Amino acid sequence: MGSTPVTLAELIAALGGDLLGGADIRISAIAPLDEAGEEGISFLSNPRYQGQLATTRAACVIVAPSLAEAAAARGAAIVTPDPYLYFARLTQWWAARTRPASVAGVHPSAIVSPEARLGQGVEIGPLAVIEAGAVIGDGARIGAHCVVERGAVVGEGTRLAPRVVLGHGCRIGARGIVHSGVVIGADGFGFAPSKQGYVKIEQLGNVAIGDDVEIGANTCIDRGALADTVIEDGVKLDNLIQIAHNVHIGRNTAMAGCAAVAGSTRIGANCTIGGAANIIGHLTIVDGVHISAATTVTRSISAPGVYSGPYPFEENSSWQKNAATLRQLSTLRERVRDLEKK
Repeated sequence: MGSTPVTLAELIAALGGDLLGGADIRISAIAPLDEAGEEGISFLSNPRYQGQLATTRAACVIVAPSLAEAAAARGAAIVTPDPYLYFARLTQWWAARTRPASVAGVHPSAIVSPEARLGQGVEIGPLAVIEAGAVIGDGARIGAHCVVERGAVVGEGTRLAPRVVLGHGCRIGARGIVHSGVVIGADGFGFAPSKQGYVKIEQLGNVAIGDDVEIGANTCIDRGALADTVIEDGVKLDNLIQIAHNVHIGRNTAMAGCAAVAGSTRIGANCTIGGAANIIGHLTIVDGVHISAATTVTRSISAPGVYSGPYPFEENSSWQKNAATLRQLSTLRERVRDLEKK
């Protein structure tokens, strides 16, 4: 990713860190160690890639103090306690310099109800629809073809990418990022069986989303049946995730792609949910739980830790032992048969 070059001195002034090497070195791109060019900057946080430090062409490498000497031997380096965190902040700073600035105003093709309330510096894109009673906070960006239904609220500085739907009465807090195709506030899956078929249970709750939440493309968050579905501050949801009605997700929990959570389950704070994991309904998962990819969670989890396994899931260390035994099951069966014959 290239841009107008900056010097390492400018970068350090913005982000801090200890610079080893020339402050006047110019940087025009952020790149991986094995792809960086002579005006590139890269980072090393995973020991697996330490061998690339000697061969990278990067003008500067971001490293931890333990690698400062090795990095300085091959060129300029920025030393920081957490290179990956520094890299994250570098990408934000870089994006702020290179991405087109938001242009406040309402596109002529957008439809904005006179009963909607728009804050200062709001951008409304082409063919967007803002219904009556909707509130758009200061500096928010509403992309092309978005629909913000009646009474919905978009917080200050939040960005809705094109083709997002924020359902009636639903709300998202400040500084959120919602990617294309997201639907917030569709009906939860609720039906009462009868002899004539299923009778729909109207979903009367909303969706309440906190500040600093990011929601990946084509993720769906259903409105509550009676009370609200709740996503607390700092939650990060990947693409193609299903959050059912009345789910409650605690602050700073992160979920990877294709995960699904059934209705009325409560997930604590600071949890991680791996890709394609499935969590059935009406469970409680405490703070600090980490669920591996493709795990099926069928019971509540009352202790922090790492849990794995498609079925049945269990504490990770136990699951690994059982999985290793399972790979030997055919051999063990033959040995038992041989013993029985004797």
